[in-house]
Amino acid sequence: MEFLEYALALIVTLGILVTVHEVGHFVIARASGVMVTRFSVGFGPAIWSRYDRHDTEWVIAALPLGGYVRMLDEREAEVPPPLAHRSFNRLSPMWRIAIAFGGPLANFILAFVVYWVVFVVGSTDFVPVVAPPERDTPAEVAGFRGGEEIIAVDGTDTTNWSQITMALAARLGDSGEIAIASRTPGATASVERRLAIDHWQQGVDEPDLLAALGLRPTLPAVVGEILPDGPAATAGLEPFDRVVRVDAEIVTDWANWVDLVRARPGRLAMLTIERDGRVIDVPLQVGRREDAGNVYGFAGVGALVREVDYSPWAAVPRAGSETLDKTLLTLSLLKKMVTGLVSTTNLSGPITIAKVAGDSAKSGIESFLGVLALLSISLGVLNLLPIPILDGGHIVFCTAEMVLKRPIPDRVQAVSVQIGLALVGGMMLLALYNDIARLF
Repeated sequence: MEFLEYALALIVTLGILVTVHEVGHFVIARASGVMVTRFSVGFGPAIWSRYDRHDTEWVIAALPLGGYVRMLDEREAEVPPPLAHRSFNRLSPMWRIAIAFGGPLANFILAFVVYWVVFVVGSTDFVPVVAPPERDTPAEVAGFRGGEEIIAVDGTDTTNWSQITMALAARLGDSGEIAIASRTPGATASVERRLAIDHWQQGVDEPDLLAALGLRPTLPAVVGEILPDGPAATAGLEPFDRVVRVDAEIVTDWANWVDLVRARPGRLAMLTIERDGRVIDVPLQVGRREDAGNVYGFAGVGALVREVDYSPWAAVPRAGSETLDKTLLTLSLLKKMVTGLVSTTNLSGPITIAKVAGDSAKSGIESFLGVLALLSISLGVLNLLPIPILDGGHIVFCTAEMVLKRPIPDRVQAVSVQIGLALVGGMMLLALYNDIARLF
């Protein structure tokens, strides 16, 4: 059953990404005047097809892992003389560049739209607070002691652990310092600490970026939401109060605090809390609830979370910034992979994509949309690489044709395509090998 869920997630994810990519090619091809003979979602035999008024055949094929747009081209088949002027090969180099660029552009637009939706809908995340680091780790040496909320990495604001991880990924293979700004939850003053790195995680397979610095996420026993008229509200607890003890027992984190409260239904508990740098004692009359014959206590408080949302207008620049940042990060990681600063074992294929897409879908629509946007950016960037058979390769050929004032010889293009096939095929085989290696 789990295999089917992952397979479905892969089909849906690739279906969306590839269809949007091909729509980008299609829209600009139509605008150029070239005749589009087929738009296919998937490969292989057609399971559904129809023709529109422009004589374009729209197809859903049996193998849903890809798609293509086929245009009239005198280099591929004989074209009736009345339609020769609508052949792709007769377009100007600029139009052919525009058509090639249309697919990646559509992927970037999809990412922008997805991020815009995510920012408008909003999200609720646990505040990124670190646990006490182990001795002699970069975080401990830099001065982290635990309980700090990370608010920025290298000057980039962060509101959750996902953003922190992405910001750290940009520093893979680097030397120097990572600047991390933090503060006590609820405080306004912040402190910037610099963590020393030297060829950080260079060549490491599947690096654990947080652990490599000694940063360990934790959910502290810090009061977030307080339910009106609940036991905590009656006791006078306030947001950002940190629970240190319940009676004589030390509280280690939120889960421990919940367990201690649940074990005291209807009892009076003496809390020791930290508030604004002061330590005070607060009596709490623990509430009592019963469920299916089980009795447990409750305090009427929620964990420390952050709700982030934007107005539709404010979300536009935020979505644009997110798309640009992820694009630059993808380019940086590709460069570091080529130069050996990042291990090629991090290259992922369809199996990993299926697992990531499936797991994100299980986590909720917000998580799935985030993965979809990131994969869309990756697809756009990869297709713009100057490798023959990819969109970037076509752009290079057309640009060279404009500079030289004549088409690139067919022999040169044919040899280049063979080289491109070997490169792309090699990357696909390496990605598939990495996928299988992860399984075992």
